[in-house]
Amino acid sequence: MITLKKTPGKPFLVLNLSDPQLGDGEWTEGHRNRRILETTVKTLIERVKPDLITVSGDLSWAGNDYAYDMLADFLDTFAIPWAPVWGNHDNQGGPEYIDSVADRYLTHKYCVYEKGDPTIGNGNYVIAVEENGCVVSGILMIDSHDRDPYTDADGNEQLAWARLTEPQMTWYKEQIAALRAMGCGDTSIIMHIPFYAYNNAYRAAYAKSDEESRKQLTPETAVPGADCWNPGYEDSLGVQYEGIGSYVTDDGVFEIIRDTGSTRHVIVGHDHINNWMINYQGVKLVFSLKAGAGCYWTPVLNGGTVLQIGSDGAECVYHEFVDVSDILAEG
Repeated sequence: MITLKKTPGKPFLVLNLSDPQLGDGEWTEGHRNRRILETTVKTLIERVKPDLITVSGDLSWAGNDYAYDMLADFLDTFAIPWAPVWGNHDNQGGPEYIDSVADRYLTHKYCVYEKGDPTIGNGNYVIAVEENGCVVSGILMIDSHDRDPYTDADGNEQLAWARLTEPQMTWYKEQIAALRAMGCGDTSIIMHIPFYAYNNAYRAAYAKSDEESRKQLTPETAVPGADCWNPGYEDSLGVQYEGIGSYVTDDGVFEIIRDTGSTRHVIVGHDHINNWMINYQGVKLVFSLKAGAGCYWTPVLNGGTVLQIGSDGAECVYHEFVDVSDILAEG
């Protein structure tokens, strides 16, 4: 367990960056996508002044060693603790590859990271936020892997986006129990691939769930109180411009999280052009804004997502959008 100190009387601010995902060539000096990412991150840090930076997966593609090292070097320049979890593209290189990147990251001065139990992935760890000697909130960083097999309706074996494993959920419950023993009953999860219940939350919350109506929504119109939300979900916000990239059947993860009664916020990445936040059965499910143009994006959803932690735990989560139209105009 990693412990970070919260200043009394001030919120502890976690800035999440999701899916930066530049390849080796995009880190070439002067490359447009590098400039977009660096401008986005610098703007966010100047604006938010975070106490911790988290990266919710897909830092690059497996095999792009230069890109992984360049991103780590860049994040170190801010002299702010930063903590990654791995995404599906990171995990495509297999356990040994992720382990080699983790070893390099652990040499960086400001990287806070623990490999954890290798039987459940790499990078399942807890960050405890402490104030005046008491843990006020815990952030569970969880490796969501790459792909899992499933059998389709015709009996054919296919691959789907991965799900969290039963041993991981046992680990999750053990960490919640350990935090509670320290007097902490508030936790948040940061991971890459959404679990299946994101689909249920979307269907429950969106009044305009057909694809055409959904694509007409914008960050300016899909706000709390708008008519795109069903009764009981009026405090939701955000858009869904692509399908939810979860495992294909209900994995039971949400029920464990809900019934354990500690986690009130879950922040994921993976789906680059979704950014909604829905309070579903007492847990706020969040798609982080994507940072930069790597892989695919839409500029209107560029930025980062902030988790604000107070003396009594996580207080709120919100998006910070960054306009990079000046770089785009340069061509």
